[in-house]
Amino acid sequence: MIPQVQESDYLYSVPKSFSTRAIHTGQHAEPIHGSVNVPIHLSTTYKQKGPGQPYSSFDYTRCGNPTRAALEECIADLENSKHCITFSSGCAAMSCIINICKHGEQIICCDDVYGGTQRYMRNFTVKNHGIEVLFVDITDPENVAKAVTDKTKLIWIETPTNPTLKIVDITAVCKIAKENHILSVVDNTFATPYLQTPRDLGADITVNSGTKYMGGHSDVVFGSLTCNDKELYDRLFFSAKSQGGCPSVFDCYLIMRSLKTLELRVKQATRNAYIFAKYLENNPLVDKVIYPGLPSHPQHELVKKQQRGGGAMISFYVKGGFEETSKLLKALKIFTLAESLGGVESLIEVPSVMTHGSVPVDVRNSLGITDNLVRISIGIENIEDLINDMEQALQASH
Repeated sequence: MIPQVQESDYLYSVPKSFSTRAIHTGQHAEPIHGSVNVPIHLSTTYKQKGPGQPYSSFDYTRCGNPTRAALEECIADLENSKHCITFSSGCAAMSCIINICKHGEQIICCDDVYGGTQRYMRNFTVKNHGIEVLFVDITDPENVAKAVTDKTKLIWIETPTNPTLKIVDITAVCKIAKENHILSVVDNTFATPYLQTPRDLGADITVNSGTKYMGGHSDVVFGSLTCNDKELYDRLFFSAKSQGGCPSVFDCYLIMRSLKTLELRVKQATRNAYIFAKYLENNPLVDKVIYPGLPSHPQHELVKKQQRGGGAMISFYVKGGFEETSKLLKALKIFTLAESLGGVESLIEVPSVMTHGSVPVDVRNSLGITDNLVRISIGIENIEDLINDMEQALQASH
């Protein structure tokens, strides 16, 4: 029996006119034929009136494109920011930001962070570029204050964290950053612009892997960053155009299409996740459930303070070990065993051997990323079907 829930149980507030802005900002009817959708401008280059005299602000698509510009205006608005730069992936956005740091400088990064972020920082930022990266449990802002030195130039925040869903007090950490003239970055991928606005909480830069909820259909790889400061934007744009990680114009079109339904998808997935997490919490074959939207989450009050809802990501520990976990995953019929998240379909994975397999074993163990930790991205399917699928699979695993 699926419990009846009120919207206020899983959504604490809603951003003003979000869907209206997602559908209309930057997306004006095309002036020649009146096309409602922004056209896909496939040209790589643009005719100039004279040497060094372009007709508009566009001269080469790696540096800018009318379709991409419309999308960037929309994303900036949804993140309550003035500027946006889009990328071919979330990792490209991440590397653009990190590469404005110099040899000998330091980055403070939250310890429980996306495996790709850890991989890049450990193997390239440190080894190739001589930038020190200090992985710290920044759920306690005091740890950040103690870690700051005169070499610290960037604080990397991910909240909720991936995959153990810890919550970082964005306001508190960004206050420390500002007091020490340090840039602060928030990876907003799990929460989405609908559920969290880091710029309003003091962050200098917000980054998203648009592959996830922004795209929402598991069919496009994409990234974005937003900021307010024009000088910072210019530095980041120079980094972006020099590295060349620009998105394809068709991908920009796909993301713009998907943003129009972001509110609807996130609301439905969050409702499903809240009900599903309550089901898991009462299941005797589950050792522990981690879901920011449940009162049992140790930082639930902070979640209600800085997020508009618990989101659609759930992690839980299967009773047993890797054998039981493997049986569970093989028995599922609706959930798809796959990496990534944020699509309309429900995905499930084991971080220790999938998304976070590149993280050193001792680090994984210290963070609780064990072989019986399962991460779920809840989709928008019928919630009763999802619960029934999980129940039969849990029974088959033991």
